[in-house]
Amino acid sequence: MSSILKQRVRYAPYLQKLRKAEDCLEFFKHGQYLGWSGFTGVGAPKVVPDAIASHVEKNNLQGKLGFNLFVGASAGPEESRWATNDMILRRSPHQVGKPIAQAINTGRTQFFDKHLSMFPQDLTYGFYTRDKANDLLDYTIIEATAITEDGAIVPGPAVGGSPEMISVSDKVIIEVNTATPSFEGLHDIDMPVNPPFRQPYPYTSADHKCGVTAIPVDPSKVVAIVESQQKDKVPPNTPSDEVSQNIARHLIEFFEHEVKQGRLPENLHPLQSGIGNIANAVVEGLSSSNFKNLSVWTEVLQDSFLDFFESGSLDYATATSIRLTEAGFDRFYANWDEFSKKLCLRSQVVSNSPEIIRRLGCIAMNTPVEVDIYAHANSTNVMGSRMLNGLGGSADFLRNAKLSIMHTPSARPSKTDKTGVSCIVPFASHVDQTEHDLDVVVTDQGLADLRGLSPKERAREIISKTAHPDFKDQLQDYLDRATFYAEKAKTLHEPHILQDAFKMHLNLQKNGTMKLNSWDEKF
Repeated sequence: MSSILKQRVRYAPYLQKLRKAEDCLEFFKHGQYLGWSGFTGVGAPKVVPDAIASHVEKNNLQGKLGFNLFVGASAGPEESRWATNDMILRRSPHQVGKPIAQAINTGRTQFFDKHLSMFPQDLTYGFYTRDKANDLLDYTIIEATAITEDGAIVPGPAVGGSPEMISVSDKVIIEVNTATPSFEGLHDIDMPVNPPFRQPYPYTSADHKCGVTAIPVDPSKVVAIVESQQKDKVPPNTPSDEVSQNIARHLIEFFEHEVKQGRLPENLHPLQSGIGNIANAVVEGLSSSNFKNLSVWTEVLQDSFLDFFESGSLDYATATSIRLTEAGFDRFYANWDEFSKKLCLRSQVVSNSPEIIRRLGCIAMNTPVEVDIYAHANSTNVMGSRMLNGLGGSADFLRNAKLSIMHTPSARPSKTDKTGVSCIVPFASHVDQTEHDLDVVVTDQGLADLRGLSPKERAREIISKTAHPDFKDQLQDYLDRATFYAEKAKTLHEPHILQDAFKMHLNLQKNGTMKLNSWDEKF
């Protein structure tokens, strides 16, 4: 037992339950239901999952020791190792990593994709354990950076669904991570209360807190305390490029116009932004813009938000996870007094609460796989079938934000054509975000403001403002043909020709590009 562990675990009875990770193997049996802490690759347990994976590898138990795994969103490299060893029977609600995506797409892992605001509450309703005798998770393995005098758990850089998982777990294993500083004081925790006794969340601004800084747990549930000295491993962020910078420029010009028209205040509304180079470019653009006294109500904060804070433009940010690289965490720790005053980490049911998103009038910005000409968006399934990561929280925000924005490159490269994949298509091959939810579509080509437009008006705006020049005429031709066909059939509200609607996708599969020789081509 290290001296720092003794300092971090302030509830003395827990020290009697101290174990090594390998000593926890006896708890785990094939088919169990497990909860992990963590969200977007940080704050997940590390040494116990790794010990189980090592046990599987050493004893050739691949496919013979598997679990139903629930995490608030994605976990870290431990999840990829489990997927590689066929240790994940079922997974929900979000994942990241080639091994887990491959396991899902080859049918070895059953994946249930769910809105991140709804997953933890549905877990407490017993929806995902309804076939179990005791209706509980067998174990939740949760990473802590400290334990309070009454045994409550102080999380690390992510809260996620940990409060709900602990509340519906038969047993709990706590990994105390002594490789990172204690995050005590940085969290604001809401524990689950099920209907009809649930009260409204009180938050009316990004910096509004309820004051609970640790997750309470029944000490009798805790079967083991394990010391961890493994840091979170987050891959480098994708830097912004010319395409993403153009998207950011269009967005900032739009915000400036909305302020001038009186539809937004000068400090905008709380911002939500996803992960990736476009999100980074938007943050960079806002940091160097004339906007000041901004606030953020979002799910995940990346390294770029540290620059956003230091620019003086961002007053306060709240999320459920800070997904920083190693350099980002080092910078965060070195400037703890500065950053911790401007930041709060909440339960994901709060960070993604539709009620609060609508109350605060958030501005939501997310990146899809594709958007169709009528403003349906596909966020998850490439070519309609191949799962990427999952829906995440994008729909929580886009359905409820004051401004719902999808930003994407106008085209992406295929294996044989540098602009072979149009991100604007006639008909989305899978729909996560409906036409009823999106206000703005923006690409490197321009911005389409869709508010108050009929479907045909939206289509003309999306094609003319956002489509790549290589596809603009082709998409307009589809719209004209569909309109001619629909006029005859008296179905003009949202014209489609079903036999042509996915020809661009089919041509990509057959010929490696979405560029058609003719809409009359047969497949």
